[in-house]
Amino acid sequence: MTHLENSLIKPLRGLRPAPGRAAEVAAPPYDVLSSAEARQRSAGKPWSFLHISKPEIDLPVDVDPYDPSVYAKAAENLGKMLESGVLARDTTACYYAYRLIMNGHVQTGLVATASVSCYDSNRIRKHEFTRPDKEDDRVRQIEATNAETGPVLLAYPNSKIADALIDAIAQDEPSADVTADDGIRHQIWVLDDAAKIDAITRCFDGMEALYIADGHHRSAAASRVAAARRQDDRQLSSEYFLAVIFPHHQMKIYDYNRVVKDLNGLTADEFLARLGEKFLVSPACDAVKPACPGEVGLYLPKRWYRLNIDPKLFSADPVAGLDVSLLSEHVLGPLLGIADLRRDKRIDFVGGIRGLSELEKRVDSGEMAVAFALYPTRMDQLMAVADSNQVMPPKSTWFEPKLADGLVSHVLD
Repeated sequence: MTHLENSLIKPLRGLRPAPGRAAEVAAPPYDVLSSAEARQRSAGKPWSFLHISKPEIDLPVDVDPYDPSVYAKAAENLGKMLESGVLARDTTACYYAYRLIMNGHVQTGLVATASVSCYDSNRIRKHEFTRPDKEDDRVRQIEATNAETGPVLLAYPNSKIADALIDAIAQDEPSADVTADDGIRHQIWVLDDAAKIDAITRCFDGMEALYIADGHHRSAAASRVAAARRQDDRQLSSEYFLAVIFPHHQMKIYDYNRVVKDLNGLTADEFLARLGEKFLVSPACDAVKPACPGEVGLYLPKRWYRLNIDPKLFSADPVAGLDVSLLSEHVLGPLLGIADLRRDKRIDFVGGIRGLSELEKRVDSGEMAVAFALYPTRMDQLMAVADSNQVMPPKSTWFEPKLADGLVSHVLD
């Protein structure tokens, strides 16, 4: 069996909403909504992509989201959208520019397929562990629909040439222009010019690496599907997975904050005293949004504090030096007894997009005892962790704005 030439990225015959149908189809990513939320968001929207990405919404409420009937329903719904003409596939392989606009923030990336081989060899670099059950879910979805219906969010390192090539696509009127319910605007442009496509492919082939920002389970599942299909000589298009690739300097990471149910037997005063061994603890009149690395906002009922970690405790190691790691090493573990952020039910995580008021709400309601507001992880830190072949602690990054599902999908044939 001969493999495709191993370019880092390739164009694809995108499966897209027919002209004028993008607003009916575009949907939030499958993994940001619960099944109940997806049912609500899709009500009265028969062509919402949630019928493919969250197909349990068309089955009884008590169905297990991992039941085989769910994946069969995804395939059935995809077939209906194709038969109805709501979705149509481009006749030639294209690249696509994808622009996201949120509250004045603009980022423009490239929709492409990325090499599974480069993922397997760590040229497409990871920074998180994956969970087998979530990988299994994505494998079943891909196999049932014979398509990748949710893109992996990738970043590329500094390249003014790549920036210019992508920006050049995003001229004139977009082929799709959708403002979602959350106010985020999604625009798509199509590039079918062979010479320009070749220039983009060659530009990316010159890059040392790409970096997974979001979509570790989708990329791992794509690798597994490709490996299985090599065994029975099925389609080589599975050697590439759907991705949207942004310049790393345009991407925005929000803080990913922590809330904890109790103080592990300590009183508030005892807890503050213990914190004083490692941090400079200062009462604050207003909510504390950290202004620099090493600064943490601490919220106890009706009280904010600013914590500044002892500079001697900083680490040059890419993982140990992260604010999320410093909090775990010096507070969550030794003081609050939380060693396993993935499994401990006493801790929860709040994306910074929800604001500091959400932390106050969770604590003042009595649901949680304490909240920690963190300085956001930076893209250069993420890339340094990936380059060192390490992984970040769970819930280290929260990317916004998020991609929409349904605007471009990848059929495996």
